[in-house]
Amino acid sequence: MSFRFLARSARPLSQAVESRVPFSFRAVQQGRAVAAFRTYSTTPETGAKDNDTAAENADKAADATKEDPAQKELEAKKKELADVTDKWKRQIAEYRNLQEQTKREVRAAKDFALQSFARDLLDSIDNLDRALSVVPKEKLDGSNKDLSDLHSGLKMTETILLNTLKKHGLERFDPSAESDKFNPNEHEATFQTPQPDKEDGTVFFCQSKGFKLNGRVIRPAKVGVVRNS
Repeated sequence: MSFRFLARSARPLSQAVESRVPFSFRAVQQGRAVAAFRTYSTTPETGAKDNDTAAENADKAADATKEDPAQKELEAKKKELADVTDKWKRQIAEYRNLQEQTKREVRAAKDFALQSFARDLLDSIDNLDRALSVVPKEKLDGSNKDLSDLHSGLKMTETILLNTLKKHGLERFDPSAESDKFNPNEHEATFQTPQPDKEDGTVFFCQSKGFKLNGRVIRPAKVGVVRNS
């Protein structure tokens, strides 16, 4: 009797102990597993850092959106100054272009007026030159004083006239004076003839002298050209 009683009374006690002990042991095991998972996890903890970086960027963006009135006014003044400077440079360039254009137009008008006037004088200058050339040099030896004085007066008049025209860019040229080579841009060949002592293409005679206005030929010289072959 006593043994059976003890066995029956001991079974519930052991079951009670068994039901309580495994509960606490499992809880301890689960706690250790959680602690071990938190301590030895290999996943990088980047979430917090990313959140911090995003917050900092948001703060910077918020600061950037806050416009400082003084800075805003300074930027506006800089832009206004740049616009004024650009307009000033454009106006200076336009003014200089206008100056150059005006100079060219004035020069062209002056050259045109002088060219028209000079062409009207060319015949008179040619006639004066012919009058001087028809007087033989031997008659200018002083035996005929009146003729010598007249020739000297005409020569002086021609010299003064040519010097005056030269001041305004009009010059007379004689290609036969230095036996120049024939230049179709400046000379007009009226005839060709053999000259054994001269090279082919050499100007040996000037029938009518040429004229240049500011370096540009307004009338070519009429010349005779050597042609031996």
